[in-house]
Amino acid sequence: MNVTALDWGIIAAFFIISLAIGLFTAKSAGSSAKEFFLSGRNMPWWLLGVSMVATTFSADTPNLVTDLVRKNGVAGNWAWWAFLLTGMLTVFVYAKLWRRSEATTDLEFYEMRYSGKGAAFLRGFRALYLGLFFNVVIMATVSLAAIKIGGVMLGLEPYETLLIASIVTVLYSSLGGLKGVLLTDFFQFFIAMIGSFGAAYYILDLPEIGSLSNLLSHEVVSTKLNFLPDFSDPNIYIPLFIMPIAIQWWATWYPGAEPGGGGYIAQRMLSAKDEKNAIGATLFFNIAHYALRPWPWILIALASLVIYPNISDLQAAFPNIPVDKLGDDLAYSAMLTYLPTGLIGIVLASLIAAVMSTLSTHLNWGSSYIVNDFYLRFMKPEASDKELVAVGRISTVLLMVLSAFLALAMSSALDAFEILLQIGAGTGLIFILRWFWWRINAYTEISAMAISFVVAIFFEVINPKVEWILIPENQAYLKLVYSVLITTVGWLAVTFLTQPEKDEILLSFYRKVTPAAFGWKKVLDRYPAEKQEQGQLPKEIGLMLTGTVMVYSALFSTGFFIYGNTVPGIIAAVIALAGGFVIISSWKNLR
Repeated sequence: MNVTALDWGIIAAFFIISLAIGLFTAKSAGSSAKEFFLSGRNMPWWLLGVSMVATTFSADTPNLVTDLVRKNGVAGNWAWWAFLLTGMLTVFVYAKLWRRSEATTDLEFYEMRYSGKGAAFLRGFRALYLGLFFNVVIMATVSLAAIKIGGVMLGLEPYETLLIASIVTVLYSSLGGLKGVLLTDFFQFFIAMIGSFGAAYYILDLPEIGSLSNLLSHEVVSTKLNFLPDFSDPNIYIPLFIMPIAIQWWATWYPGAEPGGGGYIAQRMLSAKDEKNAIGATLFFNIAHYALRPWPWILIALASLVIYPNISDLQAAFPNIPVDKLGDDLAYSAMLTYLPTGLIGIVLASLIAAVMSTLSTHLNWGSSYIVNDFYLRFMKPEASDKELVAVGRISTVLLMVLSAFLALAMSSALDAFEILLQIGAGTGLIFILRWFWWRINAYTEISAMAISFVVAIFFEVINPKVEWILIPENQAYLKLVYSVLITTVGWLAVTFLTQPEKDEILLSFYRKVTPAAFGWKKVLDRYPAEKQEQGQLPKEIGLMLTGTVMVYSALFSTGFFIYGNTVPGIIAAVIALAGGFVIISSWKNLR
């Protein structure tokens, strides 16, 4: 690939600006732990929303989309499109509850909602389990995408790519804290969007492609354009559509799409100026993430089927790529090698931005768990703010080093995506209900976490080796069904076999966040003086469904227009606009 001085200049300028932002915010970020991890709880919705979008626009995201499209067509994207339901539930039900909690991290929730050793164990264990183990796995998938991009587009060795990508990211993340991450995300978001749209536009004009109409009519591509899978074959439509839309979105835990909100999404909501800004940030994020961004990736993935129809074609074109890194996800980077001078620099900068924005968020988020929910809570409660910031900066470096080593051992982002879904299967419903059902206790969550992990190990490690319980490959989706069923039955049994939390803990939590009283009635009835806040839960669920229809309609309207189907495109656009009008009309009354 011919990367010229102009391209390198664009990339260098990008690195310099990103580092300058970290240096600019270093002083304020170092003033206190809350400033380092929450930016003083004074962030506006638009900055938080853009940061959420930038974080989820990781370099491995277009690779994952390319993998899905090449294997299962456009309909394969339901594996992640279904999480819109989770996102809209967070917007209209949970965003304001998180902001009211005034926690520093979402793990503080455990010692607000639960008590005793169970609550302390949950907070400490999940600080390491999520902040260290899960977080390192996610960052490794991002780093893996960087390795593939560096190998295909620049001919770099894996370790060279990781050194280049990580040094600047660690510097501005450790110096600038969350504010540095947010401001850098804002800058990186626009670079990333310009790069993805510019790349798609140029690739469609390649001689091998000809035009958009030629691409869509190509014999390899034309069979992969449907938004929905083939409903004549249950082995296709059940795993591709039914499972994600019926079970996956509420039953599984996945970073960035946690049922009830959590992780770095909760961190953004907790750093918002107020509840309305928390709601606005998550609404913008879900609109941009699902309706604005996917089509450039999808079009490039479809174009790759024309130029590199098989993995063997990718191998022949890029013989320097290690065999264990070859896969359908490599096709996205392969297509970008066709870009001209200047645009190459912008696209490379956009991909670097995608890597860095995700890594920086995960570094700050994971570090917040290690510092606030492990070091401060269990190791040194008397630690000063200066010491906490120092520990945060050290843990930032450590997380990056661990994820880099793991990335060198991985081969596919899709494999990691599916494993993480499997590990969290069955726990999602707890995260939805724990705000509204008094009976859930610390042992509910501990048992669900343990059972889901054991079940995941069984299906991923033991099951393939035991013939009499082997699940057929074309029914692999049954693993998720069984996992959710076993885990849910397990944690429900534990819930009813253990004592509920003490009334004073439940009332303290209820007064703090004031959720709808439906599931708290049995406790509140014992205290006649307590106000039973009825809330707006039915209206909020209605707005969640309205928002879901709105975003899907906008997504598919764009697709219809791209396909040249004008009438369906107009109808879908009208539905999206109607949904937007309903949400705007209801905005003032949200409380």
